[in-house]
Amino acid sequence: MESLFSNLFESEQRQTKPLADRMRPERLSDFVGQEKAVGKGSPLRRMIERDMLQSVLFYGPPGTGKTTLAQVIAHVTGEQFVSINAVSSGVPELRKLIAKAQEEQRRGMGRTIVFIDEIHRFNKAQQDVLLPYVENGTIVLIGATTENPFFEINSPLLSRMKVVRLEKLQPQHIQQILQRAIADSERGFGGSFTAAPEALRIIADFAAGDARGALNILEQAEFMLPAPGEGNRVLTFVVQRCVFVSAMQRDDK
Repeated sequence: MESLFSNLFESEQRQTKPLADRMRPERLSDFVGQEKAVGKGSPLRRMIERDMLQSVLFYGPPGTGKTTLAQVIAHVTGEQFVSINAVSSGVPELRKLIAKAQEEQRRGMGRTIVFIDEIHRFNKAQQDVLLPYVENGTIVLIGATTENPFFEINSPLLSRMKVVRLEKLQPQHIQQILQRAIADSERGFGGSFTAAPEALRIIADFAAGDARGALNILEQAEFMLPAPGEGNRVLTFVVQRCVFVSAMQRDDK
């Protein structure tokens, strides 16, 4: 009975998350549009598949898959995996994390992979705390940044990391992601509506390489359709209205 309620709670919690979060790939095979970075035969993909990851920095525009790629690694790795945000974590939190990683390594539990989102927000002192433990292998560091790392990351730390650049997604990749979200019965819309090819093209063009932005527009557009069973659920002109609203929101920031 407890397991039943737990499963129901997890299912409900998953459905209340934003579409862009629900649709994050969990496997490398589901990762779209970054063949140069993680395509078959790439050094990074080989390291991930062999569970022999070295410290790495993902650098690229918003919505290109930096955090998603870190989460894929979390799913496939046999190492300990810890995720923190540079905005809310200071030196005391880092020292506590490192002490725990050292203890687990002493107990034969392997290395700890530490993912730091928005790592460019760490100041020099915070970055210096990480340096010796990246160097001696106590932690494997995965950083994600939208800023040029050669200006924002300390040179000694950067020299110990492999920089992987993620490019803006092409429109065809965005459309593929949107189609997957419409069809996915577990995390997406389960085919509860259809979309005209032109509608998906409009979303992809407006998103300008940002998969998260495109999925947010798709989610807005679905809310504007008739409720299931109450009318024709096809995305057409409603998309243009959603794009207009998104553009207004973007201009207000």
